[in-house]
Amino acid sequence: MNTTSTVTTPTDSPGRPVRLGLRENWVQFTLLVIVNVCVGGLVGLERTTVPLIGSETFGLTSDLAVFSFIIAFGLTKAFTNLAAGALTARFRRKHLLVAGWLLGIPVPFALAWAPSWGWIVTANVLLGLNQGLTWSMTVNMKIDLVGPSRRGLATGLNEAAGYTAVGVTALLTGYLATSYGLRPVPELIGVVFVVAGLTLALVVRDTAAHIALELANHTKPLPTGEDTGLKATFTRTSWRDRSLRGASQAGLINNLNDGLTWGVFPLLFTDHGLGLAAVGLIKGLYPILWGIGQIATGHLADRIGRKPLIVYGMLVQAVGFVLALALLERPLLAGVLSAVFLGLGTAMVYPALIASVSDHAHPAWRANALGTYRFWRDMGYAAGALVAGILADALGLNATVIAAAVLTAASGLLAARWITEHRPLVVAGHEVVDA
Repeated sequence: MNTTSTVTTPTDSPGRPVRLGLRENWVQFTLLVIVNVCVGGLVGLERTTVPLIGSETFGLTSDLAVFSFIIAFGLTKAFTNLAAGALTARFRRKHLLVAGWLLGIPVPFALAWAPSWGWIVTANVLLGLNQGLTWSMTVNMKIDLVGPSRRGLATGLNEAAGYTAVGVTALLTGYLATSYGLRPVPELIGVVFVVAGLTLALVVRDTAAHIALELANHTKPLPTGEDTGLKATFTRTSWRDRSLRGASQAGLINNLNDGLTWGVFPLLFTDHGLGLAAVGLIKGLYPILWGIGQIATGHLADRIGRKPLIVYGMLVQAVGFVLALALLERPLLAGVLSAVFLGLGTAMVYPALIASVSDHAHPAWRANALGTYRFWRDMGYAAGALVAGILADALGLNATVIAAAVLTAASGLLAARWITEHRPLVVAGHEVVDA
């Protein structure tokens, strides 16, 4: 399949002709993949140890108080995602990527030596800003580079890099905590991620010329008078467009699951006798499978469509929660099987959702549409932590897992009802974009 556009040939800043496609832009694409490894690694620092730091180091007795760091992270990341879409109209993607890394510099040091829980919460505000800018820009820049027909693969590779790094870092911090304690050694590996991520962000080239090329070649012009601003796009993506609405609600519930397990699983499985290394295995396996699986599912989304992966992926996740409780008398088996189903189900959903939003958004307002979708998706972190904290304090940790299973299954059914396929066609070797 020929994915190279030939209608116009803008040039980038060094004066080279710009073409769309993964093969044509593999160097820049690879650099952005490595950047997202660093992005995922920084947030992976918290997956195993921070809930236990709250309960054991700072003596927090309320589950809602322990989960407050996830709420701070989720809210900040969600609003930063939303702002990132609007900011791309004023700033280049590369500048926002660099700004995100500058904001992340204090995070590993604060997690390692914070004198009070309030410092941990504040560090998660900075982490939310970092993740919202850096992850949003790596997604947008990869989509810019490859063009419409490889969006699923591009987002799959991006998310695979990030979430595999989350999982490997969660696993590593669990083992380091077993040997060296909860702080500061496990958190200080984040310094490597910050230095490497910032360095690569300064090296990678901006993708403004690639956006210009796609806009020039877009076969369906922007309707006269259509508002491409953030407010109009937020409304369109959140509610007015059925498919975008379906993707947004599925994204929210998907990350509600992640936020809930982030806080609940370390406490649940340590309560049932597992040590830090075993908890680290469970917390690492989930995002590792989530990450690696997206290499295949992103490609599959380009071949069979987005909707089947979204619907069945949500249902697979619901099964994962059921297994966590059904097998709890054997906590390691329960945790591992739950992590496998949650990881594989999320791998099915994640690249398909981003690709679906990209399919339904015109390039003129795609960045705002992706920002809105990522706003709702990452609002799920805060919603999951809030729901988990309230339910856990009132009814116990098991009730939070039951609630997650019900919500996830319901979300999959809504996605089946609302989302439609809307993919680029290829005629005579050239893309015919109908978005």
